Amino acid sequence: MRCTHWRSVPLNVAREARERSAAECVDRAVRCQLPTHGEDTEHFGLIGDLDEYGTALWLRWQGKSEVDLIVLPDCQISAPGPDGEGCCLFVGHTEQHTWEDAPEEGSCMS
Repeated sequence: MRCTHWRSVPLNVAREARERSAAECVDRAVRCQLPTHGEDTEHFGLIGDLDEYGTALWLRWQGKSEVDLIVLPDCQISAPGPDGEGCCLFVGHTEQHTWEDAPEEGSCMS
């Protein structure tokens, strides 16, 4: 099951993300994409892909602290089998890969 913590994207961070991202718009809030974990640990919400293949912009926060806009390389691990779904997280993420989540949580952009 995916973490249920959300975070608003500050306007200055959204502006910077729009300038750096391949997307023309940025969501006003993001949900942590990691598996369920506590409030006092780091959360990571996907902002968008970059023009550079294999990297994405992520919003990182912990508790009620300020947010950081960071660039992280995509996780390269895929599910077993010839048609294995790729992980939608970043290299070095904690816990399980997204394809190990419950079926209703399978989409990278949900």
